[in-house]
Amino acid sequence: MASTHHKMRRAKDGVLRTLVYGSGVVVCLVLALIIGYIFFRGVPGITAELLTTQSSYTQNTIGILPNILNTLYIVLVAMAIVIPLGVCAAVYLNEYATNRRLVRLVGFAVETLTGIPSVIFGLVGMLFFIQLLGLQAGVLAGGLTLVVMVLPTIISNTLESLKTVPQAYREGALALGSGKWHMVRTVVLPNALDGIVTGCILAVGRIIGESAALLYTAGFGLILNSFMTALQSSSATLTVALYVYATERGQIDVAFSVATILMLLTLLINFAANLASAKLGPKKE
Repeated sequence: MASTHHKMRRAKDGVLRTLVYGSGVVVCLVLALIIGYIFFRGVPGITAELLTTQSSYTQNTIGILPNILNTLYIVLVAMAIVIPLGVCAAVYLNEYATNRRLVRLVGFAVETLTGIPSVIFGLVGMLFFIQLLGLQAGVLAGGLTLVVMVLPTIISNTLESLKTVPQAYREGALALGSGKWHMVRTVVLPNALDGIVTGCILAVGRIIGESAALLYTAGFGLILNSFMTALQSSSATLTVALYVYATERGQIDVAFSVATILMLLTLLINFAANLASAKLGPKKE
């Protein structure tokens, strides 16, 4: 009887193991097919002219240099605001806040904001930053909208990183005469740096890949602008340009080339996040 039960359990384990491995293989194959098809359609269209010029009807050229720069502008504006805001908020919640009800309320708000669709952030950003505050559609309005969208990600990652720092580190620093802020600055933050940096890199990836929120706030402009001009003028990022070329202009080959560039940026960002986590993480003896 025991032998039969043992054989049945081994058979079930084998079936489950096969299903798990098979599911992993299927997922990897689907991902490889998607990436391979995008590269197959997009790589031939990536030329120096595409990367270094702007689209022009008179000269009959197609270029995405303005979109690359607009994407960089959006990242700079959003991260310059959201990093100090998100890290400081997480430090306060984890190290200074004594009202646990407030901490739970903020935690609930962060979780709720994380699950809101990005198109709703775009609508709210358009109503608040453009219609209420009077900003023009551009990098500034789009960047501020993305700040609200990625702030929960920064706060959550920073909180989790701060919680991994052993309490003994804090107690040891305070016992040696450090003040609260000195302890946080010299002991807690350096030991949580790997998680904070990884969260920031992943936030950059989300900003680069965002389109729905920027359709309402950053605009569709494909013209090359300086940073100061782009702040208050319609400026399409790479994802918005992908939407424009694929739907409004019907230039599918250009859209695939933009998608290839975005895919390469996504892979590079994920690699950078893993590398930062490995390099900045606690060293094993």
